[in-house]
Amino acid sequence: MPSSIKSIAFDADDTLWVNETFFRDAEDQFCALFKDYLSYEECQKRLFEMEMRNLPRYGYGIKPFTLSLIEAAIEITDNRVSIAQVSELIALGKEMLEAPVVLIDGIEEVLYTLSRKHKLVVATKGDLLDQERKLDKSGLAKYFHHIEVMSDKQPENYTKLVNHLDIAPQEFLMIGNSLKSDILPVLEIGGYAFHIPFHTTWIHEQIADEVKHANFKELSHASEIVDILE
Repeated sequence: MPSSIKSIAFDADDTLWVNETFFRDAEDQFCALFKDYLSYEECQKRLFEMEMRNLPRYGYGIKPFTLSLIEAAIEITDNRVSIAQVSELIALGKEMLEAPVVLIDGIEEVLYTLSRKHKLVVATKGDLLDQERKLDKSGLAKYFHHIEVMSDKQPENYTKLVNHLDIAPQEFLMIGNSLKSDILPVLEIGGYAFHIPFHTTWIHEQIADEVKHANFKELSHASEIVDILE
């Protein structure tokens, strides 16, 4: 790692705290609710297709996911979904929004150590209100110099962030669990990126190819960041 790194950005969901498991549990409950209409596998497929159709319109997060649950239910049942079932789906979304924030093991110790010498940033995507809520509940906000909630994570989004931080891309390090969203766009603009896999990844965030790049490192635990940078 070069000594020129001035800002270290962390993804939020599944990098700072657990997130994807709540969505997988909600999918399971949704498919169980409509098991009389189609198989679990077909249910997952139809729900994912609905999410992808809605993504350009609604963006990322729990509220867009809840809308997709309702729309998928209408489609799956051919408009026969009951008000009680719709209410159950809305309640499921609210339950996700109110879920406790569970920190990734060891992440606070890493942030505490790094924040003494480095300028830390949250760079995440999703619903602004929900991400602010989770950051507040997490108790981690005190470690960060800047919070950036993006509508998406494309190279141009990272370029805007780097410009806002008033640094060059080669002075920027991104850490996250998604190769597609956290790693590849940052490498494309000339930054550095560390990948820390989470045990489950949304299919939309998965890529087939292995990442090979001079500015890239694959880690197994957040504590390795300190070993590399300190």
